This record gives sequence, structure tokens and C-alpha cells, in this order.
Amino acid sequence: MDRNIRSRCRLSVPGGWAMPVVLGFEGSANKIGVGVVRDGTVLANPRRTYVTPPGTGFLPGDTARHHRGVILDLLQEALTEAGLTSQDIDCIAYTKGPGMGAPLVSVAVVARTVAQLWNKPLLGVNHCIGHIEMGRLITGATSPTVLYVSGGNTQVIAYSEHRYRIFGETIDIAVGNCLDRFARVLKISNDPSPGYNIEQMAKRGKKLVELPYTVKGMDVSFSGILSFIEDVAQRMLATDECTPEDLCFSLQETVFAMLVEITERAMAHCGSQEALIVGGVGCNLRLQEMMETMCQERGARLFATDERFCIDNGAMIAQAGWEMFRAGHRTPLSDSGITQRYRTDEVEVTWRD
Repeated sequence: MDRNIRSRCRLSVPGGWAMPVVLGFEGSANKIGVGVVRDGTVLANPRRTYVTPPGTGFLPGDTARHHRGVILDLLQEALTEAGLTSQDIDCIAYTKGPGMGAPLVSVAVVARTVAQLWNKPLLGVNHCIGHIEMGRLITGATSPTVLYVSGGNTQVIAYSEHRYRIFGETIDIAVGNCLDRFARVLKISNDPSPGYNIEQMAKRGKKLVELPYTVKGMDVSFSGILSFIEDVAQRMLATDECTPEDLCFSLQETVFAMLVEITERAMAHCGSQEALIVGGVGCNLRLQEMMETMCQERGARLFATDERFCIDNGAMIAQAGWEMFRAGHRTPLSDSGITQRYRTDEVEVTWRD
């Protein structure tokens, strides 16, 4: 067998070669997940969420304690759901970054420990690339312009010459962070997530309140619109100028229009006929609807996934790890820490042409 092919396979039964099985740990924010992937098939993907009271966010230390308390149960749940044992796993993948420091460290420690106990190779995965590779797998998109939107990241990305190139991004806070922080102003529940609850309230909004719209070339800014709406919300509600639902509707319409604009500009620049939405905010059906309208006007196709794979999960780390493992990547223990600021375009994407 060719040496390169041999490096991409494992011996599973006497005389037979099979594709590797990769187990992935994700815990960069308030979601903790363990996923198992084999040859493009998700075998297991259990997940837990750290939910805080309305009007509050999640602190790194508290989030890390939550993750430490459930991660071993999730590991066993994933193995049971997949019908596998430790002997069936070929590689351990974990989120190296970006994300919150304390949760990332907690998960990395467990991943390193499991890899050593089971005598398996280790792979540190870029969180953003995990989202992209899972989106490509689930939707079948071939070479899309990617809109990556979450609580910690907002980027427009396209692949070129072994890198996921960032064409545009937020210059301050992420769109998901903007929505989450506005939810605290209205004391909206964090269960299942503030963004989801804003989406439901926005469906009942009837009045569009004019808000700052800030697109700077290919980049966007959300701090100004957040400061503005935080400042005027209580006054407008107290004087019955609008309802909480109107404010949710207005905020969504404005920030999503900004995202659609820079995505369309990137598609025009790349000559792309595919758009892919990934990240937790990508679950939002209104964002998908606005993106779909833009794509139809361009004669392009929109690809998106549901909450099983848009929201942070272990399977996306396992999938990116699976691609990396087959391409010959390994992370030595000496380099198996975490990187809170780990940009998408820092990773050499050797598994794509």
C-alpha cells in the first residue's frame, strides 16, 4: 500500500483497512460537547449547556467548573451512543482556541489525559475551522463563501491556497455577543439561549426602530449599535414608543442586514455561487431567510444547518480532527496548550486542494 494512503488509514481487522475514528472535545464557551466521527458519519454528539439566570452572562471560572463537572459523563455517553470502546478510537481532538481561557484549559487537560491514558495521538483544532468543516460535511457545500457568526466570532471567510482567508470581520464585538448583551438589558431568559429567545420575540415585533448601521468596507461594528440600544431601550419602553418585541425585531433586522451586505460583497469578489452559514447565530431562521433572498438574487445557493451542528458541539471538532489526522497532522504534548486568540487564517489547511 502507498505510504501516504497507509498514513490515512488504520488496521481494524486482520487484513482489512478502515477509516479512522476520531473523538472530539469542545468547550470553548458555555457549551461542552463530546463527539465521535468516522468517515463523515457522526456516531455520537452529546452536549450540555451552562445556563445562568436572566440578566447575567457566564463567567470563565464558573463555566470551567460546569464543564469539569460533566465532561467525563459526556465522554462515557458519547462512547455508549457510538457503540465503541477506547480501543476503537484512533485520535483525540480538542478545541485549542479561540475561546474563553478557563473553559478551554479544563477541556484541554481532559483531552491530554485521555490521549495519554489510551495511548492515542492528540490534535489541537481551531474552533472556527471546526464549524466550517462540519458545515461542509453536513450540507455538502463544495467551495462556499462562509459567514461565521457566533457569540465570540463574526467573520466572512473564503478558502484559497490552503488557508481559510478572512475577507471581513467585526472590528469590536461579535454579533452573538451583541444579541446576548441586549438580552440582559431586557432580562430575557438564557434558557435555551438568549439569542434564541430574542429570535422568538422578534417574530412578534411590528415596528422597526432606526438603529446605527455600521459597515466599514468589508468589516462591521456592533459596539455602537449595542451602546445606542442599551441607552434608549428603557426610555422608549417606559414611554410606550415601542415594545420589547419591536426592539428585538429592530436589532435583528439591522445587524443581519449588515452581515448580508458584507457576505454578498465577498461572494462578488470571489465569484462564489455558494454561501454557507456556520456558528451558533447561524441557527437563526430570520438570518437564513435574509441570506436566502440575497443568494436567490445572485443566482447562488445557500447552505445552513440546524441547532445540532450550528451550535458548538464535539462532533465538529472530531470532524476537523478527522480531516487533519488523515492529512498527517499531530499535536505533540509540548504544544498541547490553548490559544485564546487563534485566528482562522493561521491554520494551514493541508487536507484541501
